[in-house]
Amino acid sequence: MQDFLSELKWRGLIHDVTPGIEEHFKSGRVKAYIGFDPTAPSMTIGNYVQIMLLTFLQRAGHQPVVLMGGATGRIGDPSGKDKERDLKSYEELDRNTAHFEKQAQNFLNFDPSVPNCALAVNNLAFYENMNVLDFLRDVGKYLTVNYMMSKESVKRRIEGETGISFTEFSYQLLQGYDFVLLNRNHGVTVQMGGSDQYGNITSGVELARKIDDAKVYAVTTPLLTKSDGSKFGKSEQGNIWLDPKLTSPYKFFQFWLNADDRDMSKYLRYFSLKSQSEIETLEADETPQNIKRIFAEEITVRIHGQAAYTAVMAVSKLLFDPKADADTLRQLDEATLEQVAEEIPSPKVNKSVLNQDCSIFDFLSEATGILPSKSEVKRALQANMISVNKIKLDATATTISIGDLLHHRFVMVESGKKNKYLVEVV
Repeated sequence: MQDFLSELKWRGLIHDVTPGIEEHFKSGRVKAYIGFDPTAPSMTIGNYVQIMLLTFLQRAGHQPVVLMGGATGRIGDPSGKDKERDLKSYEELDRNTAHFEKQAQNFLNFDPSVPNCALAVNNLAFYENMNVLDFLRDVGKYLTVNYMMSKESVKRRIEGETGISFTEFSYQLLQGYDFVLLNRNHGVTVQMGGSDQYGNITSGVELARKIDDAKVYAVTTPLLTKSDGSKFGKSEQGNIWLDPKLTSPYKFFQFWLNADDRDMSKYLRYFSLKSQSEIETLEADETPQNIKRIFAEEITVRIHGQAAYTAVMAVSKLLFDPKADADTLRQLDEATLEQVAEEIPSPKVNKSVLNQDCSIFDFLSEATGILPSKSEVKRALQANMISVNKIKLDATATTISIGDLLHHRFVMVESGKKNKYLVEVV
C-alpha cells in the first residue's frame, strides 16, 4: 500500500481531516467514497478534482466508491448556495445520474477482478422505500437542530435574506445517513469531498457514531480557485464540461493552453498523474508555455482519448498553420470539422441552395453573408482573396455545388488571410 495521505499532502490536496485518519489508512485497504450531485447534465472539471482524489486512492491500493446522489439530488444541497435551488425533474435527474456513472467508468477501474475495483452506488436505493416516519425515527432523532444549525452552509442561509427551507435544511441528514449505510452495508470508512462539504461529512461521522457506534473518518480538499480569484472551471462561456458535446476537446485543450502561468503549479499537482519528481523536473526545465502544452496533452488524452487529441491537433493545424492545404482539410473527419465549426464563424445554408449549381456571387453574399455584396465578391475574386476548401479561386470562378461539400455537409471559405468560415449546409 502506498501512503495515500502523503500523496495528497505534497499535491496540496488536503484541507481538513478528522483525527486518527493517518493510522486508519496504514491499517490496510480502506474503502472511501465521494458523493456526486447529478443536477447538471455532465460532470465538470470541478467534479474532476474529486475524481482525481479517487484516482490517487485507487493507485495507492485502496478502494474507491462513487456514490451517485439519485436521492439527494432530488432535495438540493445548500452548500455554497445563497438561495434555494430549483428542483430538477426526476426524469432529468435519472438521466444525469446514468451519464455521471458512465463518465466515472471512464476514469476509474471498475473491473471486478481487481481487488480494489471501484464501486458505484446510487443513494436512491437507500430512500425510495423509506417513509417519512422511518426517516424521522431512524435518522432525524440522532442530530439536534442546534448541531445542524451550527454548520456553515446552514448558518449562512439562515442569516441571509432568503432563509432556508426544511427541504434543504434536511439535506445534511440524508448525506450523513448515506455514510451510515455505506459503512453498514459496504464497509466504507472514509468520506471525502470539497471543503464546502465538511459540515455534511462530519454530520455523517456523528451519525455513524450515534446510530451504529462506528468509527469513520473524513478528508476534504481545498476549493480550487484561479490566481485571479475567480472560480475554477468557469470561463466566459461557462463551465468546462467533461462531455465532448458540451465542451469540445479542442476548447478543453485550449482552456489549459491559455491558463494563467501562475496556476500551472496547482493544476499539475491536482490533475497530472506524473510523480512529484517528474513535476518538479518539468517545472525546473521547461518554459511555462511548454509546461502548459505538455499538461494540456496529458489531461486531454485522459479525458477524451488519443483520437480526440489527434483531432485537436488537426484543428489547430488547419486554423493556425499557414502550410495547411487542401489535403490537410480533406483528411479531417466529420466530427473534427464539427469542432472547427465551433471555433470559426459557421453560417448555415439550406441544402436547396446547392441542389443546382449556385452562383459563387449569390453564395458568398446573399446565402452566407460572408461578403456584403456581389460587387465585393467580384473584387475579392479579382484580387485572388477567396479560397474554397483551401483552393484559391480566380475571377473565372462562377459556381459552387453539392460536389464541393466535405462529408456532404461543410465547405470552408477563406476571404483574405485572416477571415475563415466553415459553412454548414443543412
